[in-house]
Amino acid sequence: MPRQVDHEGRRRLIAEAVCQLADERGLEGVTLRDVAARAQVSMGAVQRCFSTKEEMLVFALGHIGERIGERVRARLVRSPAQSAGTALGHAVTEISLLREEHRAEARVWLAFVAQAAVSEALATTLKANYAALQEAFTHLISEGRQDADRAVPLDPQREARTLLALADGLTTHVLVGHLTPQEAHEVLHAHVAGLWE
Repeated sequence: MPRQVDHEGRRRLIAEAVCQLADERGLEGVTLRDVAARAQVSMGAVQRCFSTKEEMLVFALGHIGERIGERVRARLVRSPAQSAGTALGHAVTEISLLREEHRAEARVWLAFVAQAAVSEALATTLKANYAALQEAFTHLISEGRQDADRAVPLDPQREARTLLALADGLTTHVLVGHLTPQEAHEVLHAHVAGLWE
């Protein structure tokens, strides 16, 4: 009887290998042969899962986005005492990838962002990820605004866009050593706190 292959599990295994190699070498250092070796599968297995390198990269980017999204959703599971502002602060902390345990993921994410500038397929995946995050942030900002006594009204969608851009920018500044994770964290949370003033 032929052995059953868990194709989705194999695709995730290959995506993890892509991420490990991208962290070590950048995306330009990711080859099908090296991915197969790192995932401990044959070249044929990689090619059966992905017809092109770009398809493999798009899946790997989606895989990273799912991991980050799962962490954001976990932080958004609100207790009765958690305000929209607190939930927003937790969520933006997750996507900014400032903590040491997320440093490799941050390097890989930014490698994909850079590559998306010249790859429409990667850009499409990133735009979908950012749109989902923007929607969640817009909702939380709208909800938090109802509880805040602001003299000047704010535009929740514009603020959500600003917050996403700030999170990505701070990630970059930490990775290149311009800011420490603590300094970036302080900037991020000062901005979030300012939304409710």
